[in-house]
Amino acid sequence: MSQYKKATLRVQTPGRGLFEISDQINTEIRLAAIENGLAHVFIQHTSASLLITENADPTVLLDLETIISRLSPDGDPEYKHDYEGDDDMAAHVRSVLTHTTLSIPIHESRLALGTWQGVYLWEHRYRAHARKIILTLQGFD
Repeated sequence: MSQYKKATLRVQTPGRGLFEISDQINTEIRLAAIENGLAHVFIQHTSASLLITENADPTVLLDLETIISRLSPDGDPEYKHDYEGDDDMAAHVRSVLTHTTLSIPIHESRLALGTWQGVYLWEHRYRAHARKIILTLQGFD
């Protein structure tokens, strides 16, 4: 017999940066009483993304921002789409280069992440946003 649970996370971001959401997802898994299964995580935005990366050394997050800034610079004069400012098109490109969905195994009522892994919401815009993340949790016997 399988279990199924849908939940919504609402994450308020102060602006551009990486924000770990692993604990929030694990809370929803425990509330759903799912011991083993799969978590599907989806962000409903085109200027923010999701990723799994190291959660031990904060310089990793700084370096990721450095790299993506080189790949998608704010205010590039070649961008046509700039309705919401210099970070508008750059935020969309950043989202396309990363992920809007993640699928992560659940083991013993927790995300089956590696020792140094965390799930992050990556806000690509300068200003604060309320981001909505849909969790689809499926448990297996």
